[in-house]
Amino acid sequence: MNTRILMTASAALMGFMGFAALFLPQEILTSSGLNAIPILVLFIQVCGALLLGFGMLNWMARGNLLGGIYSRPVSVGNMVHYFVAGLALMKGTIAHPGWPLWGLTVLYVAFAVSFAVVVFGNPMREKTPAAG
Repeated sequence: MNTRILMTASAALMGFMGFAALFLPQEILTSSGLNAIPILVLFIQVCGALLLGFGMLNWMARGNLLGGIYSRPVSVGNMVHYFVAGLALMKGTIAHPGWPLWGLTVLYVAFAVSFAVVVFGNPMREKTPAAG
């Protein structure tokens, strides 16, 4: 598995969601049918900071060899995040069906499976042409 592509895609998703949560918390709450009370706005922004930080971690680690024992904390952290959030999204999507939630759920489950393959798989460095 090409972990560089996986880490870049994960960083992009988390970065996008992090920026959205940091700079558009009232809009996110309103579109979800909730009142934008100050404590919820703050909570959305803190979650955005968390996603942005995790996205930056993925961006900075995208060139590392991942899998097995290599960069295990990064791989396991991503797997746990995507697995647990994917389960929560599945539960929420079943209770409140809607296409945006389904799309996010499918993305999260795909990332959870991909990171599980990385964590429990055998790491392989990409082959580079020999210098001549």
